[in-house]
Amino acid sequence: MAGVGKLLKQAQKMQRQIDELQAQLAEKELEFSSGGGAVKIKIMADGVFKEISLDEEFLKEDKEFVEETLLAAIQEASQNAKEFHGEEMQKVTSGFNMPGMF
Repeated sequence: MAGVGKLLKQAQKMQRQIDELQAQLAEKELEFSSGGGAVKIKIMADGVFKEISLDEEFLKEDKEFVEETLLAAIQEASQNAKEFHGEEMQKVTSGFNMPGMF
C-alpha cells in the first residue's frame, strides 16, 4: 500500500499547485485587439471580462458591421483566454501519472 500513499501525496501536491495557479490566473489580465485595433478587450485568464473599448471612428461604421466585429472580437478573446488557461493548467497536471489510467 506504499504506492497508494505516494499517489495520494502526489495528488495532494498537484491540488495545491492547481489552487495556486487558479488564484494566479484570476489575477492575470490578457489584452486582445481586433479589427485593426478598433476593438480592444481585456479579459482575465480565468475568463472574466474586464473591459471593452471601441475606437471612435469604428463606431461610425455600419451598425451590422460593428455588431459582427464586436461579437467576433469577444468570441476570439474568450477562446484565447480558455486556451491560455488550459495551457497553464496542463503545465501543472502533466507530471501527474496515475497508474492504469493513461
